Order: sequence, then C-alpha cells, then structure tokens
Amino acid sequence: MPGYIPASSAAPRSTGINTGYTRFLLLVAGLGGLLYGVDVGIIGGALPYLEATSGLSAGQLSIIVAAVLLGSVFSTLFAGMLADWMGRRPLMIVSGVAFVLSIPIIALSHGYEPLFWGRLLQGASGGFIGIVVPLYLAECLPASDRGKGTAAFQWMLTLGIVAAALIGIYYSYRVEAVARASSAAALFAFKDQAWRRIFWVSLPPGLLFVLGSFFVTESPRWLFQRNRTDAAKAALLRSRTEDQAALELEEMHAVAAEKTRTTTGGKTSDRLLQRKYVVPFILACVILFCNTATGINSIIGYNTSILLQSGLSDLAAHWGYVIFTIVNFLSVMVGMMLVDRVGRKILLTIGTSGIIVVLVAVGLLFRTTEKLNVDRASEIQTLVTPDQTLNYRFTQTEAQRLTGQQSTKPASLVIVYSCGDFTSATNFVRSDSEAAPLTISRSDCLPTSRFDAFLKNPLGNYDAARTAPLKIDHAQIGFLPSVQYGWTIAIGLYLFVAFFAFGPSVCVWIALSELMPTRIRSNGMSIALVINQLVSTILAAIFLPFVSKYGYSSMFFVFAAFTVIYFCTAVFFLPETKGKTLEEIEQLFEHGKKAAHLHPSL
Repeated sequence: MPGYIPASSAAPRSTGINTGYTRFLLLVAGLGGLLYGVDVGIIGGALPYLEATSGLSAGQLSIIVAAVLLGSVFSTLFAGMLADWMGRRPLMIVSGVAFVLSIPIIALSHGYEPLFWGRLLQGASGGFIGIVVPLYLAECLPASDRGKGTAAFQWMLTLGIVAAALIGIYYSYRVEAVARASSAAALFAFKDQAWRRIFWVSLPPGLLFVLGSFFVTESPRWLFQRNRTDAAKAALLRSRTEDQAALELEEMHAVAAEKTRTTTGGKTSDRLLQRKYVVPFILACVILFCNTATGINSIIGYNTSILLQSGLSDLAAHWGYVIFTIVNFLSVMVGMMLVDRVGRKILLTIGTSGIIVVLVAVGLLFRTTEKLNVDRASEIQTLVTPDQTLNYRFTQTEAQRLTGQQSTKPASLVIVYSCGDFTSATNFVRSDSEAAPLTISRSDCLPTSRFDAFLKNPLGNYDAARTAPLKIDHAQIGFLPSVQYGWTIAIGLYLFVAFFAFGPSVCVWIALSELMPTRIRSNGMSIALVINQLVSTILAAIFLPFVSKYGYSSMFFVFAAFTVIYFCTAVFFLPETKGKTLEEIEQLFEHGKKAAHLHPSL
C-alpha cells in the first residue's frame, strides 16, 4: 500500500489559535507539574524534623521516603488503562483529588502507618499526573505549541522543587531561632509542627489543579476514538481556528479510514509488532531509561550531602542546593522557549553532550581528593563490642589519630559493614558535626525475612547471615578540601543541571507523549515511565552503598557512561518531530524519512 498522504497536504496550515483558552489549559497543566515537583521535593525539607520527633526507626523513615516512589510505580502501571477507560480529563481530576486527600492524612498523622499510606497516596497521584498531563497536552495543543506547552509541565515541576527547597530552608532558619531562644521541649514541639506545616503548604496548588481540571475540555483525540466526532471538533475549536480544526479532524478521519482499509476477513493487519509501533516504543523506553540514568534524581536527592562532602559547611550546602534548584528552574524556562524553534533533537544533543563533559569533570575533581583517603577498617573493628554493636563518635582528634595527620581541616568518615552476604553503610559523617555518635548493629544490615533477604541480595545465604558477626568492611577517612574547592564542585553541579534542564528535562515529556502512536500512546507511556521509575528506584537503592565503597567519582563516571548512550540515541536514532501533528509523526515511523515531508509547509 502506498504511504498515506493527508488530504490537506497541499493546503497551508493555519496557525491561528485561541490564546486565552490555550493559556488557561497550560496553567492547569502547569499546576499538575507543580504537584509532581512537590511530590519529589517536599520530603527533603520535612525529613530532618520528622526524624527528630516521630520516633520512627531508620528503616521506617527510609520506607516513608520511598513510599512516594512506590505509589508512583503502581499508579503508573494503570494510568494508561484508566486514561483510555475514563478519559484524560476525569483522570486529571482523580489524580488531583488523591493529592489533596494525601495532605491531611500525612500532616495529621501520629505514627508510622498513616504516614506510609498518606505518602503512598501522594505518590499514586504523582504517577497519574506524570502520565495523564503530558498525554493530555500532546493531544490537545496545536502542533506549533505542543513542545512549548508540554515543556511548561516540566517547568512547573522544577518550580515545585524550588518551592520545596525554599520552604525547607525557611523552616531551618526558624528552627535555628527557636533553638537559640527556647527550651528543649519547645524546640521539640516546634520541629513536630514544622514538618506538618511543610506538607500543609502544598495543599492550595492541589485544590487549584482539581478546580481547573473541571473547566478544561476532554482530549479531542480521545473523543474521536469514541466516535464522538462533534464533541472532538468542539474541543479542537477551543484552541484552533475553524480551518485548523477542520484540517486536524480530516487527518484523524484519514488515519482511521486507512486502518479500516487494512482490515480484511475480520483480521487486522495493524499488528502491534509493526515498525510504526515497535520503533517509537523502544525509542521512548531508551530515552526514559537514560533520562534517569544520567543521575538527575540522585544528584537532586543527595545534593546537600555531595556539597558537604566537597568541603562546604552545612548552611552553605543547603544554600547551594537552593541555588541548584533555581538554576534548574531558569534553564527549563530557556529550553521551553527554544524547543519549538530549534527542535527536540538539537536540544537533546546539546544537553546530553554537555552533561557528559560536566559529569566527567566533576568525577575527576572528586578523584583528586578521594585517592588521598585511608581505610581504617581494622581499627574500627576493634571497637565493636561483644554484643555486636558499635557506638563511635568521630571527632577531629579521632580523625588525626586514625590518619596520622595533624590537619586542622574537617575530616569525613563513612563505614561499610556487613553480616555474612548482606551489606550496609553509614552516611558520611564529618568531624566538625554536632551529630550523635554513630550507632551500628547487626540488625541494620541483617534482613528481617527471606523475602527481604532476596530483595537485598538474591544470591545471599540468609541462614548463615543470621549467625554471622558484625564485620567492618571499610572505614574510609579523608580530610575535606577547601571551601573554594567545594564551590567549584557546586558550579559543576549547576552546569550539570543547566544542561539537563535545557535539553533532557524539557524534551523527555514531549518525546514520551509525541513518539507513541495513538493506538499505544497511553499504555506505552505507562510502560516507559515505569521503566524510568524502576531505574530511579534502583539508583536510589545503590547510590549510598556504591558511593561509600567506591567514592563519588566512580558514581559520576557511571552516570556519564549512561549519558553517552543517551547522546547516541538522540543523534543517530531520534527523528525531529517539531511542528508535526501526532498523525504525521505516526506516519513518519510507518513509512520512514519520506513521511517527514507530508506537508510542504513544515
């Protein structure tokens, strides 16, 4: 069969749009992005106060932090199916309501279970939002604005992360003021209220998102698939001129007619294993995999820890993170303005190439200091008591004793320990910190059940570990570099997030929604995003143990290696989709490069 040529191919495409409605639609979608960003960033500011007042164990706190990701993974699995069943707009409303309900469950909780279920519900809302909002924007916006519009979702997402960081640092100053002027009991009470207030602050955007979702139309493509042609045309007319709506509706009819013609004898030749489905699906999955494998979520989540280890003070590191989020936000704004002008492919190429250079440079900077570290595992092992516990305060005097150096610079210590085949690690501890002594026991790394043992180490011997002694595998100690060195690392991280925000951050949601053909778009997006979140989960699980054992430099080199794959995918395999309708993109994958010229006006 010859390649499909739209009936409108000879006519110039109208570019007039209803800017008022389009801006309102972008505002509502942007609020969805804001909620997604709050999901990612809000726990960072609340966690120190939750840890100080909740009485939860380290394992329970880790689960509370990870519950959002877990909820997001589960909801993402069903988001595509629900978006097809109930429609894009109703699922937006459901996701917003879920977010709104999660806030009082979390903020009013007293104990582990309500916190867990509230965070799980919050994560589920984020998973729905991450699928349905980019999907809705891709199907509703004109081709000339689709890139910029979908990028607005990511822009507001980064604004949510900035807001969370600013809220966190505001309360850190408040806590410091209370600590100076009040009793220990008053400080405890204020910290208990601080983490609750941090969550309450995120409630108004959720309410606005739910309210706004009631006033937008359903996706015209979803309506057309349900044979509601008049409703689809009415939805198109809210953001297009009469001529432009007629052209897009004609394209939808032509694509549907072609699929009908390929159906013979009750059997359709429109199989899911055709090139037009497999190639874009694989491309989207690779892009979503590599997008997280650049290390963006780990670098955001552990940003303060990285800056502390690079030599900055606690307050400087927290301000460094605020600057990091602001650079992220501003860079997304630049990418959003360029994505429909220069195209997705160019932005991804520039962004990934810049990320590779910066990650290698930061890795080399960390390597210059990490190679001077010393391992004092044997000395720390002698401090383990007969009941297989270790209580150890790392001070400047201890650092000098263990290293044999009389340096006045602060030092850092990280301990990797194990019971049989199961390993755990401490956070980096600084000698100038006022934190409580390190407390290590067998229970910190020993699995609680055979299922837990399988998750931690599928090849580990659980029975042997239950009786194995506590072993100190590594105790890496090193004196921290200068403040100037720390700010050099910070600048490197700012360049990293600038390149990421400029390219991958803006383009990933567009690629996810544009590349998938209509027949598989919702479910394909769900699968690709699940892959993205599984990669994020794995990196979150291995980041601290990997860094503790091999150093930050090795972790940055691993991120750079994955970004090389991302760069090659963008340069050699990703087609340019700028200015094309979703139907034209689908035909491009079906018929190859020749389909890129379906419209002379493009």
